[in-house]
Amino acid sequence: QVQLVESGGGLVQAGGSLRLSCAASGRTFSSYVMGWFRQAPGKERVFVAAIRWTGGTTLYADSVKGRFTISRDNAKNTVYLQMNSLKPEDTAVYYCAARPWTPMSRVKNDYRDWGQGTQVTVSS
Repeated sequence: QVQLVESGGGLVQAGGSLRLSCAASGRTFSSYVMGWFRQAPGKERVFVAAIRWTGGTTLYADSVKGRFTISRDNAKNTVYLQMNSLKPEDTAVYYCAARPWTPMSRVKNDYRDWGQGTQVTVSS
């Protein structure tokens, strides 16, 4: 099991930026894929971005491509989601997730461990 703790959410105006962090502990992560998902009120939890811990291969949802950047700091066991040009439709609870197998995935059921989530609210 991996423990995940998100931080960095908040209220921002449309066009602004936020950086989310996900601190991971409990295991070594060399074979892991780390993902970010989001869930808006009354909607399903959906994929945002993923990164392979070793090598840094990334994957993005079409809705955030070119605006969001996922990255990781191996020394700090932390994954980041830099969110730029935010829109009101980006408003959601953002969750960090860990998948202990190397194939990349956009499917939430492919991720085993989850953080508690952090709220991002974008005002128009």
